Order: sequence, then C-alpha cells, then structure tokens
Amino acid sequence: MTSSDSPLKDVLRSAFDRSTADHQSGDHQSGDHQSGVTAQSGIAATARRLPVECGDIDMRIARDGTWFYHGSPIGRKPLVQLFAKVLRREDDGHYYLVTPAERARITVEDAPFVAVEVDVAGEGRNQALTFRTSLDDTVTADAAHPIRVALDPATGEPSPYVVVRPGLEARINRTVFYQLVEMGVEEPVQGTPYYGVWSCNTFFPIGPAERPV
Repeated sequence: MTSSDSPLKDVLRSAFDRSTADHQSGDHQSGDHQSGVTAQSGIAATARRLPVECGDIDMRIARDGTWFYHGSPIGRKPLVQLFAKVLRREDDGHYYLVTPAERARITVEDAPFVAVEVDVAGEGRNQALTFRTSLDDTVTADAAHPIRVALDPATGEPSPYVVVRPGLEARINRTVFYQLVEMGVEEPVQGTPYYGVWSCNTFFPIGPAERPV
C-alpha cells in the first residue's frame, strides 16, 4: 500500500480540510460535529482492513501541546482529542497514531500533553493531586501515574511531567509546577532529604531539599 492509498492518512486529510473549511465559514458547531463524524467513520472503517504500516505522516505535536498537520495548527479541539485517543508510544520510543488496522508515526517535540491545572483533595499523605490537560483529560498522580522532574544538564532547569497513559506523559506547565512547589514537603528518600509532594500515599520528589527547584 502506498502512502497516498492509506485510509488513515485520508482520514487525517479530510478531517483537517473539513476543519479548515468550517473555520473559514464560521460554522464552528456543525464543523466540530461533522469533522468528528468524518474522522470516526474513517477510523472505524480501517478496522475492516488488515493492519498495515503507513510510515511517517506530517503531523507534529509542539512543546506547548499544539498539534500541527502539514505545518498548520489543527484548531479544532474535538479533532485533536479524537487523534489523541489513538496516540501510542511504542517500544522503539516513537509516537504513533494506531487504529486496529493501521499505524502511522508522528513527531512529538517533548511530551504529547500539557497539564494546565491541578486540583488538590484531602491533605497530607492521603491527599490526591488530579491534573487536567489542555485536552481536558484528567489523571490523578499515584504509583501508576507518577510525577517526575527532569533537569536540563546544561542549565539545571527542571521539566516536570506526569504520566497520563502508559508511555504517554503530560508536561506540567510552569504555573502548575509552582503550585506543587508551594505545597511541597521534605521527606527522606533512601537516606537523602528530598523536597516533593504526596499524592495517593506516594511521595514524588521534586528535587534535593537544599535545592527543590
């Protein structure tokens, strides 16, 4: 199967074209519904085909969470939410849109999602930190959905993340990260004092106690 014959690519192209046309006409509500129906129908149709590799498609998720197709941002949130539902990170470390019949690789600059809000329920070790992403997914930090902080080796700048689904993380934006720092406490981790936060009886270190951020 050639790239031009790929149903998955056709679904993406037709949905994006519909989104662009509806945006230009100003018909936002019907455009969202029709685009979603078009994409859902196309993706469902691929389930009747044998699985095939579609190769790379020109889709990119920027560091700020914006999805691009052929260099243009996808402005329709329902479309992005639809594609995000079939996003996977495979064992090779790359990101793919995966349907029952096809798999296409896309580019992700950092993490595919961005956590833009955190809700705190309870207190102490039993408190629950629930994050909302820019696509309105919610996830509560726990042992299966850990928070981690990566440090830039050159600048030492922290980049915090939380697992949304297996293999898929949300980058915690600066505002939310500062909220975590404000509620942080000091706990020993393997004999070393760390600054971090509790959620669902799990402690997530932010950084060494003497330099939490």
